[in-house]
Amino acid sequence: MKPGEGEAVHGSGGVGLSAVMIAAAMGANVIAIDMTDDKLSFARSIGAVATINGKEAGDVVGAVREITKGGAHVSVDALGHPTTCFNSIANLRRRGRHVQIGLMLADEATPEIPMAQVIGHELEIYGSHGMQAYRYDAMMNMIRAGKLAPQKLIGRHIRLDEAPAALMEMNKFGGIGITVISGF
Repeated sequence: MKPGEGEAVHGSGGVGLSAVMIAAAMGANVIAIDMTDDKLSFARSIGAVATINGKEAGDVVGAVREITKGGAHVSVDALGHPTTCFNSIANLRRRGRHVQIGLMLADEATPEIPMAQVIGHELEIYGSHGMQAYRYDAMMNMIRAGKLAPQKLIGRHIRLDEAPAALMEMNKFGGIGITVISGF
């Protein structure tokens, strides 16, 4: 991604907020998309230049295209839902890149893909399980330089014995940011 390019991040949970922070630190004009205003407000506080409430927007793809004046250069589905996957691909400009980070399981594992657009606009589609280890040095340097502040993403501290319940609640997408086990 080049500075000044538009990036859309679909989903403002821990992964999406991390993507917002990193893209903003790299100079991207980030648009955060979510269904709750508190998460969108937080996304703005860590670098998003615009937000879209998917519940209220009606046409998320059109809203991204309007804000970016033609579509996102890079779009990330950080949630992992057929709708966010489709929107992430459909809101790209020509030769844009879609990154699928959010996992889609069970009945949601085979989303609709706008293949005519993928081919006609020469889009790139990537899957990601996370950052490659050889890139950790660059990320750590950004943290040391103050460009990234991952501590801002911590929404809640819990004890180790609370972890099973927290894991069972992950699919409810409650709270802002990430939960960290800090009590043993």
